[in-house]
Amino acid sequence: MTKSTNIVEFKHVQKSYDGEELVVKDLNLDVERGEFLTLLGPSGSGKTTVLMMLAGFEVPTHGELLLNGKPINSVPPHKRGIGMVFQNYALFPHMTVGENLRFPLDVRKISRAEADKKVQKALDMVRLGDFGNRRPAQLSGGQQQRVAVARALVFDPELVLMDEPLGALDKNLREEMQFEIKHIHETLGVSVVYVTHDQSEALTMSNRIAVFDQGIIQQLASPSDLYERPDNAFVAYFIGENNRLRGRVKEHSGESCTVELENQGGSIKALNVNTGGQGSPTTLSLRPERVSVNPENGEVPNVFEAEVQELIYLGDHIRTRVKVCGNDEFIIKIPNAHGHAVIKKGESVRIGWAMEDCRALDA
Repeated sequence: MTKSTNIVEFKHVQKSYDGEELVVKDLNLDVERGEFLTLLGPSGSGKTTVLMMLAGFEVPTHGELLLNGKPINSVPPHKRGIGMVFQNYALFPHMTVGENLRFPLDVRKISRAEADKKVQKALDMVRLGDFGNRRPAQLSGGQQQRVAVARALVFDPELVLMDEPLGALDKNLREEMQFEIKHIHETLGVSVVYVTHDQSEALTMSNRIAVFDQGIIQQLASPSDLYERPDNAFVAYFIGENNRLRGRVKEHSGESCTVELENQGGSIKALNVNTGGQGSPTTLSLRPERVSVNPENGEVPNVFEAEVQELIYLGDHIRTRVKVCGNDEFIIKIPNAHGHAVIKKGESVRIGWAMEDCRALDA
């Protein structure tokens, strides 16, 4: 019998802690074998509850959870064969690094000789081959996190769950560990379900991202699709920086529409993605890097006079805040490259953007 392409399936899963309010609402989600799936969302959106149900630390109120095609609702955590990495590492302080890694192998009654090989292989994989005799207190935060990752992988699980594993690390170390985990995933081909509220982390590491809000998946897609083609205003706002303009749909034909902005801000040609049709309120979503300064005549349909309010130098680009279309907080990212416009605070400039880059979404 061939294995299903899905390692995990959530079927109409709900979770309530008080019997009234649903933290997770009718979740249908398949995790493909070998993929890196990230559950992303703000605090209280339900993402961690989903992970805890999969780990076996929480029981669904309704619905069925399958692992390798078999129901696991009533299977205890230690019998699911899943690797886990937590934010607080959860290493045993009285054991050496090697003993911490050997623990899940001892529980599975793996022979001493085989366990020694597996421990060394796991330590080499996270570049801690010579650290087996140290105790967790003798390691840095990044090294402890590597040990936690090695321990989750040492017994060769098919599935590893990670709950905000890099939250306690500083920015540089966090970025280094993102690539480390990504490379381990690619090398081993293990399935990973990863929880974070950090959208740049999700974009860097994942094959697919499920964006959660109020217990519901708002969109499930690849990182590039989520960023370039958000389905609704919540996803557009939550993933990356985003200019939002509010207005009403004046007219629409096919994929395009014209939106009359609030406060006599003018009208804009946009991509009609998720609106209620003519006369309905809408939020326009526009990425700062999609806005050009001093576009050529006729190059783009949306051109406006803007007043430069603030310039912030960020190395690879100049983050520019302008007043335009009745909005004081409109952001443009101007690449710090030869041939790009040099502008000054207080100046008036022409800015413009293409219809395809401006998405008309729910209000």
